Amino acid sequence: MAYAVFKTGGKQYRVQEGDKLDVEKIDAEVGSEATFEEVLLVNDGSATTVGTPTVDGAKVTAKVVDQFRGKKGVAFKFKRRQGYHKTKGYRRHLTKLEITSIS
Repeated sequence: MAYAVFKTGGKQYRVQEGDKLDVEKIDAEVGSEATFEEVLLVNDGSATTVGTPTVDGAKVTAKVVDQFRGKKGVAFKFKRRQGYHKTKGYRRHLTKLEITSIS
């Protein structure tokens, strides 16, 4: 089975056709196509091509399934014996993708 490693939002993802994954928010409408040109590695089932730093001409195409906010996370700062503690909550903005093709 062919797979690829691409980079978006400062993170790297290993994907195959048909995979669904959540990535950092990208500017795309729900139902539209998103193309990722920054492909670091491609395996076509028999041979593996590693980019230097990216593979020329390779791209990963995905369908945007949803735009949503992730689970709550907590950033907690604490200094012992100082009476100092601070809590800050956050929710990341995410995009759900379904990989349609690797070329």
